[in-house]
Amino acid sequence: MIKRFLLWSAGILIVLIVIAILAFRLSPWPSVVLIRHVFSNGDRASEAALEKHVPAGIVTRRDLAYGDGKDEVFDLYYPEGTNAPRPTIVWVHGGGFVAGNKNGIANYMKILAGRGYTMVAVEYSKAPGATYPKPVEQVNTALGFLVRHAGDFKIDPAMIILAGDSAGAHHASQVALLTTDPHFAHAIRISPQLQPNQLLAVLLLSGAFDPSAVNLEGNFGWFLETVLWAYLGRKNFREQAGFRLMSVTSQVTVAFPPSFISSGNGDPLAPQAVALAQKLAGLGVHIETLFFPTDRVPRLPHEYQFNLDDAAGQEALNRTLAFLGTIPKRTISSNPLPSQVRSDIRGSKKESRRLRSLEPLHTPHFTRSNQREETSGG
Repeated sequence: MIKRFLLWSAGILIVLIVIAILAFRLSPWPSVVLIRHVFSNGDRASEAALEKHVPAGIVTRRDLAYGDGKDEVFDLYYPEGTNAPRPTIVWVHGGGFVAGNKNGIANYMKILAGRGYTMVAVEYSKAPGATYPKPVEQVNTALGFLVRHAGDFKIDPAMIILAGDSAGAHHASQVALLTTDPHFAHAIRISPQLQPNQLLAVLLLSGAFDPSAVNLEGNFGWFLETVLWAYLGRKNFREQAGFRLMSVTSQVTVAFPPSFISSGNGDPLAPQAVALAQKLAGLGVHIETLFFPTDRVPRLPHEYQFNLDDAAGQEALNRTLAFLGTIPKRTISSNPLPSQVRSDIRGSKKESRRLRSLEPLHTPHFTRSNQREETSGG
């Protein structure tokens, strides 16, 4: 009797193991569930660590709708006492295309709002439920809603900065690309909701920019294969049309907005950030970067910029603000010419040489006295 029970138990266990193996091989969903759990824990830890850095006097408005979908909402942050429109940073959170949400960056948004900006944290749909380019379309839609209703949200529609971290940096860079390049907009079949010269700059932190550059055989191979399978909707994702369109680096043009790009030296995505920065510098786009020597110890991980208890995270924040201080407001025209859109492009030879050596370009810290005066309790 006991022997029969043990045999039945062993048989059931084997069947369950086979089912589990098949589930992981036939669908990305089981792996995505694990990834979401890990990312959720990371977001909670990051938010808890940032709490002590949040200034007082930040107004928060949550779950404002920009579309009809359940994920088409955003959170808004700005300093108390704000009466006039402010330069606005629209931030797209990360999560490997399959995880994360805007709550995981809430405290960082408040910190930036304390520096005088209106902050918008955009939510979007995740894979596998939503495949490429749905999140790109949603972020683009959000931008259109925000500029049409700018007066309701303390937003200056002529001073929009698009930002993102990790997968959010990919979404942000794709929206920047379709906003400034009609050929890409046509290829991806998304009509831009901003005029090119409304988009003053992009901030791209710890981002992914070229799926063809990923190493599926390395330590992160399982993760990368899972998220690309989920996001492109097919296990043979390399053969999908979207795989080529996902590459930002191969498609950027001289019209791409001024950009701040940074990754940690321990981030497996850092080579993609460096490659994008080199490409933009070669085109003559106004860019600034923060990269670190490859032998720096301790190595800076993916999303290092959110750790403000570390000097590198503080440097990333200060350098981001300094970069934004170099971006002038441009006059909006109904049909801007490429030369007008990129009227603030700098020369690129010096920048290209610096990027090849991966040495950080140091710039002074930036504050705006009129913004600080309006920040209550900050």
